[in-house]
Amino acid sequence: MSETLTITDNRTGQSYEVPITDNTINAVDLRQISVPDQPGLSTYDPGLVNTSACRSAVTYIDGDAGILEYRGYPIEQLAEQCTYLEVAYLLIHGDLPNPEQLAAWEASITQRRFVHENVKALTEKTRHDAHPMATMMASVAGLHTFYPAGRRYDDPASRDLQVRRLIAKMPTIAAYSYRHSLGLPYVYPLDTLSYTENFLAMLFKMGEPRYKADPRLVRALEVLFILHADHEQNCSTTAVRTVASAGNDPYTSISAGIGALFGPLHGGANEAVLRMLDRIGDQSNIGSFIDGVKAGNEKLMGFGHRVYKNYDPRARIIKDACHDVFEVTGVNPKLEIAQELEAIALEDEYFKERKLYPNVDFYSGLIYEALGLPPEMFTVMFAIPRTSGWLSQWLEQVVDSEQKIARPKQIYTGKRGRSL
Repeated sequence: MSETLTITDNRTGQSYEVPITDNTINAVDLRQISVPDQPGLSTYDPGLVNTSACRSAVTYIDGDAGILEYRGYPIEQLAEQCTYLEVAYLLIHGDLPNPEQLAAWEASITQRRFVHENVKALTEKTRHDAHPMATMMASVAGLHTFYPAGRRYDDPASRDLQVRRLIAKMPTIAAYSYRHSLGLPYVYPLDTLSYTENFLAMLFKMGEPRYKADPRLVRALEVLFILHADHEQNCSTTAVRTVASAGNDPYTSISAGIGALFGPLHGGANEAVLRMLDRIGDQSNIGSFIDGVKAGNEKLMGFGHRVYKNYDPRARIIKDACHDVFEVTGVNPKLEIAQELEAIALEDEYFKERKLYPNVDFYSGLIYEALGLPPEMFTVMFAIPRTSGWLSQWLEQVVDSEQKIARPKQIYTGKRGRSL
């Protein structure tokens, strides 16, 4: 069978044969389909919902089957058996590290956790009530001024160094942003602690000589970081790749990803779930809330996904992590409301017909709230682990010979031919 698509232009009666590769056609091949005095055809795809803009070997998603894989490994196995830094290594290098590689990787990350004191000063200069995400974005963009060699993305050694720096420094920048918002002194990284345990210490250490996080909280944070590490070509990843297409360093590119993630339609969904649970207030109000959803008067946050038309595999894992966290912090009464909502949605034909299953945001906010973090920090907690995914996508972008500077076409709808 020929892997081609035959297109007949009914305007001219002419037929064209377009090659099919990887179940896609090259959009440029449509340019040959034209009529006199008009340019060749192009596609119109707001939101790029059916446009493949790159080839990637990082993350595989089958939304209908509820499958998520990093470099071929199921997310369930990675969350159960790996640490976040192992997964970050996998995303960056393509394979899981052996013990020697992991030890060297962890050591290289650990020794780069500190940020220049001028970066700390940059955080200190922001307003006390600035959103931590905005503070983080400014600090990450500012890293380019300290490491201008990051522009040498054609040098593999330089690329590798910038990747390690960013993964190492993101928790420090995030913790500084959080402490600044509370008017608390900053806590420097401690080399004797693991990646996630050190981050918790930088967030919450007060007057005690040494902060000791409960191992269950450390593990729950590891799991959350693994689940948020990458998610294919979403809005923020597309922003990273677009900025990188202009020849930009990772600091500039990742700051663009942070800006995209800052948007409430992208990274703020778990905060919206908590607001919904607060509004419901009590299990006795769930019935009337569900009726409001069906009538179009309420919105069921944390259900449904642009990609997944099945149960988000990350949601199941986070649901289990919730119970581990609440063993330490005490049960959040919102959990009972959330579980009842989930049970109804999984049985009610209204939600089943619309494939509205819980997604990763439905339970993650409950964990962050249990840790004592304000809603403003939720997206920051998302950005830290997503940095390894953004960087793996940045690495693909800058070495892909097929990539060009992003320059979409448009359909012009304004006036023409005017004169003064």
